[in-house]
Amino acid sequence: MISRIPAAIRNALRTAVILFVFAVVGTAMLAFTHDRTEPTITRGQLAEKRRLLSQVLPARLYDNDLLASQQSVPPDDLLGTRQPSALWIARRDGAFSGVVLEAVAPDGYSGDIALLIGIDANGSVTGVRVTAHRETPGLGDYINRAKSEWIEQFVGKSLTAPEAKHWKVAKDGGQFDARAGATITPRAVVRAVRDTLDYFARNRAALQASNGAPDAAPNKETPP
Repeated sequence: MISRIPAAIRNALRTAVILFVFAVVGTAMLAFTHDRTEPTITRGQLAEKRRLLSQVLPARLYDNDLLASQQSVPPDDLLGTRQPSALWIARRDGAFSGVVLEAVAPDGYSGDIALLIGIDANGSVTGVRVTAHRETPGLGDYINRAKSEWIEQFVGKSLTAPEAKHWKVAKDGGQFDARAGATITPRAVVRAVRDTLDYFARNRAALQASNGAPDAAPNKETPP
């Protein structure tokens, strides 16, 4: 019966069977590799996230599991976000002690600058890190902590210290240093940090009273 099947059809069937077998074997190998490597990858991602969080919020400020406190935040103009972002609530002895917020400076020289910003319960910045950017290497990338200490000048700052008119780079009459010829990038970061502090001030009560971010629109309190 098989011998009556034309050679062309037999070859096509043989090729199809071979491809099917390769597809099954390939899928099985990918699944096996994924199952074996996923725990390692996940551990690596968690370790990196924990490392970044520890850089913007000192461990002395909290005794809860910061990673486990992660909550989703709706898009917000003050955070510069156009899609849900994340925050982490810090507590010490059960009391609210700070927060880490994801924010975006949307007006960098080459586009969005992703930030991680730590703020203590009093509304002071505990640390800032750039987590992603496309600024010009050797010119605007000094905002990256690995390149310089520029980002450290935000530590200890709040909405009122310095006062609002000094939340600018020095070239514009503010208190934040910036390298000559590369001021667009630091302007964007300074503005984003200041706006994030404003977001915190407006939502401070909700953050203190809950384990996470407001579920709906931010509570528009008047900053103190």
